[in-house]
Amino acid sequence: MELRPLTRKDLRLYERIYTDPRMWTELGGVVEQDMAAKLERDVASVEADRHWVLVITTDDGTAAGTVALWDHEWEGETIDEIGWMVLPEHEGRGLASAGVAEALRRADEAARWRILHAFPATTNAPSNALCRKHGFALHGPIDYTYRERTLRVNHWVRDTLPHEALGLMPGAGRCEAPR
Repeated sequence: MELRPLTRKDLRLYERIYTDPRMWTELGGVVEQDMAAKLERDVASVEADRHWVLVITTDDGTAAGTVALWDHEWEGETIDEIGWMVLPEHEGRGLASAGVAEALRRADEAARWRILHAFPATTNAPSNALCRKHGFALHGPIDYTYRERTLRVNHWVRDTLPHEALGLMPGAGRCEAPR
């Protein structure tokens, strides 16, 4: 598995990710949109280093999905979020986990994306397991508005800020839900 930046050559991957109903079951269903325009916006954001959209490739170079890190407004503040999508035929091979691990390693190395949020559906056991595996703390289930749809999601947070430098104990301000 390797990660590479999204390019304009990834239109077919984007069409698969954003139009396959199986990929959007947990996210309220497919939303009609201009794929070429979305790809262009996302590539421009990657090229400007505003956001990371990393393509997960298999050992033979096949594009199997994406891991993305971006910022957006939520509840009156700007937050950083991570999300991932793996095409159905590549699920169950550990590609999402390996992709997330590598994206987080790169973020840590760059000292970027220090507090990351993830919002998988409460019913998406594989994505919730990835959050737990990769050091995210569960802040609980919430109602989350995504694409003008209200979804029931788990709110996970990965905080790598140097709390000691701020005079805080590690984990201060976090509440791990019971398992």
